[in-house]
Amino acid sequence: MRIIGGSHRRRLIEFPDADGLRPTPDRVRETLFNWLGQTLDGRRCLDLFAGSGALGFEAASRGASEVVMVERNRAVYRCLQDNIKKLGFGNVALRGEDGLEFAKQQNRPFDVIFLDPPFQSDYLPVLLPLLADKLVRDGLLYVESGAEFEPDVSWAVIKRARAGAVFYQLLQRADE
Repeated sequence: MRIIGGSHRRRLIEFPDADGLRPTPDRVRETLFNWLGQTLDGRRCLDLFAGSGALGFEAASRGASEVVMVERNRAVYRCLQDNIKKLGFGNVALRGEDGLEFAKQQNRPFDVIFLDPPFQSDYLPVLLPLLADKLVRDGLLYVESGAEFEPDVSWAVIKRARAGAVFYQLLQRADE
């Protein structure tokens, strides 16, 4: 897979063949970063279920000041470490833990959170209330799922689309 924009455009991301790992397709990433703006200069981003790292690496390539990637699968974690080193990303921090546990404990706010949990999980209804307090004012939450997902009234849907079996949307807290 390739990074599609920013300083590392066209650079390859390698990832292992791991159960449930499905990188965000290029078309979806292109749409997402059109929604977010082509650069993320100075923004703090969280890639909560990093997997291939496609979303986090894309954000890092587009000028994010910090990208925190969270991945619990050890083989995938090691591959992410190798990619960070190979690509020379000094703005990417990697955490080897469960995304749900990280969300429960993390208190630092982020400008953008990428939420792409395993499609077979039931994490979204549990995570959205936890993540509301992890966003700065006017922060954005990207949600990717294998089925349509309707957030509760505490979230406003900014944009929404579908590409094949991937449903994705950009959310913001409704009180903003």
